[in-house]
Amino acid sequence: MSKVWFITGAGSGIGAGTVRAALAAGDRVVATGRNVEKLRNALHSVATDKLEILQLDVADEAQAFTAVNQAVHKFGRVDVVLNNAGYSLIGNFEELTTQEIAQQFATNFWGVSHVMRAALPAMRKQRSGHIINISSVAGVVGMKHCGAYGASKFAVEGLSLSVAEEVEKFGIKVTVVEPGFFRTDLLDAANVKWPSHRIDDYAAVEVSAEEALSAYAGKQPGDPDKLGQVLVQLVGMETPPRLFVAGSDAIAMIAPAVQARLKAVHALEALSTSTDGNF
Repeated sequence: MSKVWFITGAGSGIGAGTVRAALAAGDRVVATGRNVEKLRNALHSVATDKLEILQLDVADEAQAFTAVNQAVHKFGRVDVVLNNAGYSLIGNFEELTTQEIAQQFATNFWGVSHVMRAALPAMRKQRSGHIINISSVAGVVGMKHCGAYGASKFAVEGLSLSVAEEVEKFGIKVTVVEPGFFRTDLLDAANVKWPSHRIDDYAAVEVSAEEALSAYAGKQPGDPDKLGQVLVQLVGMETPPRLFVAGSDAIAMIAPAVQARLKAVHALEALSTSTDGNF
């Protein structure tokens, strides 16, 4: 049975790759993004009556509800939500303003929350559904220059894993995907934001965030089309994973971090248990 996908940030990268993969699998897709013209240009080669293109700024809660309702009206249901929309705010935490961090969360975290909140009633009614939230290696591992971005992705992980416990009884599955570096627009000038002011102390002792990360743009090892195909496979699983690490570079970064955390847990286990009270 074909599925209906609702994909945010579908105009490029992982979003566009998943649109193509889902259509190739015979599914129907609602592709959303802030710029409808960009969506049409990116997806013109796969235009079909199985593809609906909608304008959506995920930071706008009302727009999220409207877009999901339009998707249900068009295709009768929503089986898979892929929360992919986001951008990167890169720089030392101390150099970022509260407003810049709030804007980062408005898209990367609240955007996910808005779309989930809009889609869950329809999924609950049909007693089935699968929500896939794109996190990042930075949502698992603390990374220099990624304090705000990483915090937004850590928040997505916490939300996703908690909601997964709440909605499993309704036949709804939740998967968090933790990609490494993929050839997406995340580091392009139009999609990355840098600190609005600089602190000389940081500049004197380190390579700037721009120099450290800009060199990766267009040279990332991950292929977004291949990840799109993998996401279609995950959706087809009877018991999909709650966590999926995407890319050999992601495995190389996440596995040691998880092992280090377990080591830290057990290193002071006696001191930790000493906080238990007596009844």
